[in-house]
Order: sequence, then structure tokens, then C-alpha cells
Amino acid sequence: MRAFIFPGQGSQAVGMGQALAASSAAAREVFGEVDEALGQNLFRLMVEGPADELTLTENAQAAIMANAVATLRVLEREGGVRLADKSDFVAGHSLGEYSALCAAGAIDLTTTARLLKLRGQAMQAAVPVGEGSMAALLGADLDKAQAIAAAAAEGEVCTVANDNDPSQVVISGAKAAIDRAISIAKDHGAKRAVALPVSAPFHCPLMQPAADAMEKALADARVSAPLVPVYANVIAAPASDPDTIRRLLVEQVTGMVRWRESVLAMVEAGVTEFVEFGGKVLTPMVKRIAPDANAVSVVSMDDIEGLLKTL
Repeated sequence: MRAFIFPGQGSQAVGMGQALAASSAAAREVFGEVDEALGQNLFRLMVEGPADELTLTENAQAAIMANAVATLRVLEREGGVRLADKSDFVAGHSLGEYSALCAAGAIDLTTTARLLKLRGQAMQAAVPVGEGSMAALLGADLDKAQAIAAAAAEGEVCTVANDNDPSQVVISGAKAAIDRAISIAKDHGAKRAVALPVSAPFHCPLMQPAADAMEKALADARVSAPLVPVYANVIAAPASDPDTIRRLLVEQVTGMVRWRESVLAMVEAGVTEFVEFGGKVLTPMVKRIAPDANAVSVVSMDDIEGLLKTL
């Protein structure tokens, strides 16, 4: 069995999508539709930068999704394959869950782009710049990370945001609490704690205003049953019912990204192959979570042609 997976924030880079668009009309169509949906030339920003503008949450989220979906569309169009025939499940990391839902036909591309633009804006606006922070705890599992977060909280928000893999967990919350967590991390068994260059504390209770904004937007958005089940971040289990998908996307804004558990659950369901579209972030995580699984990243036309030989 096979799962198609889609990366989250942090996988953006100036130049993304340029070679793909130069080689494929299918990719150009995706980038053009996203630009039209957003009323901005996002593709030019992806190709030319500047990097600091591309990294802005409201731009990065839609850009990462567009690049991932374009990569899949090229595979489908050029290779004559259908997602439902070649993938048993889809999943995405944080905003990548929207990419997964778009790829599986649950949300159309225009709606996905607009939802991610709003999501980025709402997440940025939820907490004033400088008041929140995030840190990666390296060499720490979920139990250690939760203990570090609890010890550092001191009445402020400090929680696990991303359970990425057995050796990397990300915490999120008030800046002072995250600073305390970084200072005590080694004492609690982590190898290292690194502050992340983010503009807001994602996936923690401080994001509640953004969750409220997404609840309103998703209530008005058309969501269909996906072609294949989508493993949802906050429950690490498959979802196919549109109303359930809406609810889980709202919960995801403040909830923990249970990526490690999601991969393990897919392996338990029989998945032996993972294909990451539009990035190279999730593939090493999958290999650390499930060493016996086969995981590949597909970014370039060469990658697509190589994948077609194995499908």
C-alpha cells in the first residue's frame, strides 16, 4: 500500500516551482489558478523572491501547497495516472493537510488557496509579533517534550505543537515560556533545543482567534468526500466525512500535529511506500519513524519520471 504525503511550512525556497513550470503546462495551470484565486502574483514571488516576503506565513502556506499540488498534477497529467489508483491514503503536515485534501479532490484548488491565505493571515494576527515563539527539541521524544513544556510553562502557554518523529518534537507558546524551555531542555534529557525562526506560535492555544476565523471560513467552504481517506493531524487517523474534515481542520490550528503517530498508523494499516510531493522535509522523518518503509521525495521532472517507473 502507498500513501501520498505533503509537506508543511519551512519547505519553501526561492525558485520553487520554476523548473516544473518551465517543463509542464499542467504545473503552469496550477500556479496560474492559484494566482487568480488570490489576486496576486504568488508564482513570481515563488520564483524571484525576496525570501523574507515568501517566508511570510500568508504567502508561504499557499506557495507550498501550490508547489506540491503542481508536482502531483504533472505526475497525473504527464504520466496518465490517477491518485485513487496509485495511493491508498493521503496525509499532510500542518498546512500540508490542505494540500492532501486538494490532491484527493475534497477541496478544489481555488478554495484551498484562499483558505490557506486566510489561515496564514489569521495565524499571524492571532498573537502580536514577539509575544509567541516556537522551539525544536532535538533528541527528545514526546514524553520528554511534554515534561519540558510543563516545567517551563509557569502559568503561561507552553505545549507540544508538532510530534514530528522519535528524535524531534516542536513546542510552542508564550515567548518567555519557550525561552525557559530552551534553557532547561538539556536538564530534562534533550540533546539540544533550538528556537525556530517563526513569526507566530503555531499549533498551541494562543492560536484560538485563528481557529475561530477558520471555523467560519470552512463552514462556508465546499468540502467533498476525498477520493481516498485523509489521515488527519489531530487524530492520527483517517477521515472521509466532509463535516468531520471541517472540524478537524479547525482543531488543527490549536492542536498538536501528530505526524509520528500518523505515519505509524498508516504503516499499521499496511502502507509500505510513502511519496512526498513538492518537498524533502517529510521523507527523512518517515525513515526515522518507520525504518522499514520506503520513502521518496518528488520535486523535479526527473523525480516524477523516476516515480512513474515504480508505480
